[in-house]
Amino acid sequence: MSEENIRIAIGGLSQETNTFSPVRTGLEDFKFVRGEAILAEGLDQPWRSQGIELLPTFVAWAEPCGPVRKGAYAQLKEDLLREFAGTLPLDGVYLDLHGAMEIEDIGDGEGDLIRSVRELVGRDVLISVSLDLHGNVSPALVGEADIVTAYRTAPHRDCEGTRRRALGYLVQALREGLKPVSVMIKPPLLLTGEEAMTDVDPARSLYARLEEIERVPGIVDASLLIGFAWADTPYTAVSVIVVAERDQDLAHQHAVRFAREVWARRHDFGFGVEVASVDESIRRALDAPERPVFISDAGDNVTAGGGGDVPLFVERLLAVGAEDALVAGLSDAEAVRQCVEAGEGAAVRLSIGGKLDPVHGRPLEVTGLVERLSIGPGVPSRLPTTALVRVGGVRVILTMDRRPLLDRISIQAAGVDLMQQKIVVVKQGYLFPDLSDFAPRAIIAFSSGAVNFHLAELPYRNLLRPIFPIDPDVAWDPL
Repeated sequence: MSEENIRIAIGGLSQETNTFSPVRTGLEDFKFVRGEAILAEGLDQPWRSQGIELLPTFVAWAEPCGPVRKGAYAQLKEDLLREFAGTLPLDGVYLDLHGAMEIEDIGDGEGDLIRSVRELVGRDVLISVSLDLHGNVSPALVGEADIVTAYRTAPHRDCEGTRRRALGYLVQALREGLKPVSVMIKPPLLLTGEEAMTDVDPARSLYARLEEIERVPGIVDASLLIGFAWADTPYTAVSVIVVAERDQDLAHQHAVRFAREVWARRHDFGFGVEVASVDESIRRALDAPERPVFISDAGDNVTAGGGGDVPLFVERLLAVGAEDALVAGLSDAEAVRQCVEAGEGAAVRLSIGGKLDPVHGRPLEVTGLVERLSIGPGVPSRLPTTALVRVGGVRVILTMDRRPLLDRISIQAAGVDLMQQKIVVVKQGYLFPDLSDFAPRAIIAFSSGAVNFHLAELPYRNLLRPIFPIDPDVAWDPL
């Protein structure tokens, strides 16, 4: 095949679904990147300059939350298939997916989507897929895709690199006339992302093995997906995927060998940072010589589908009389509107939180001072979307939506000097890179919310059992 004839369509749908969250994901929750904007961050080079015809459609993504509403998914899928149809004929398709998207009444979103894409483009068109390493990968996805690759860092630092790798593999296969095959092995192992941070062992050592596997002649790619524990599905588990140029037996051999290595390390996984209860985390932070101490309100972690409006930490910080403490942030559109109406410098009585997720939190009545009104970075609004309210010695960043505050810019834009804080509470699990690199000390608090770290307490109905560590004595071998 000459390079001038290679036509590749690009598109995708992405969301990480917490099936235990009471908050559903609607069409209005998706954000879109369309057309040429998809090719930013290096996807355009060097292939287009070498004559490869890239045909970007759109990528839609939503913040982690509860299952995607069936009607919303149907509309997104119809729109994406229509745009793909407009690019035919094709030689290849690159799909930018997550791997843990669940749809009401359907289940496995990625499996359903890729089956439809395959039906549209036919068996002769190669499909390459990139995934988050927290994907719960289904056999349907691997069966329909020719190439599957995933992130290799958590916290994520290689998102764009993974996309470039997925597209690069596709171009290579089309240039060289390869017919790649992907093989998946799923050990019965259930992990939270915080137990498998890739900068600490055993995950660090296991992820280093991927490049060794890829150096084997005939192997294209190897991936280790930790999975997403807060999804009640038959596919929720660790996944090992190996892609070979042509030889399925070769891919299977190395997938089996590596899956055994992962399984052998199952007792070694643990939290890469300090962990504690809510009250103990506050006590440690107040007693710590470091400043500021970051505490992750992990049970209400927005980046894992938590509602983001459980006001427990505000309540407990006030109860102990904490000073120079910040809760960043708390989702409450009504409270923000009240602050906007009152104006900066006004005293306000608010009922904060407990509205999106009334299962795990109740509204908290507070009286405070509106210190700052602002528009969050990148938020398309003319009116303030963020309110900084001081209640005693505790400041609370209230947000209109469930937008997580993942970096210093987002927090400081609300009017906070982080160096003046003793405690900073964020609705994350492990800290994202910008905060992780900045924080002198970090504690994960096992708080209440949709992101319960005591996995044995979760009401799983579809999870395949037995599975470690819920079933600690399970025996397993891939053959």
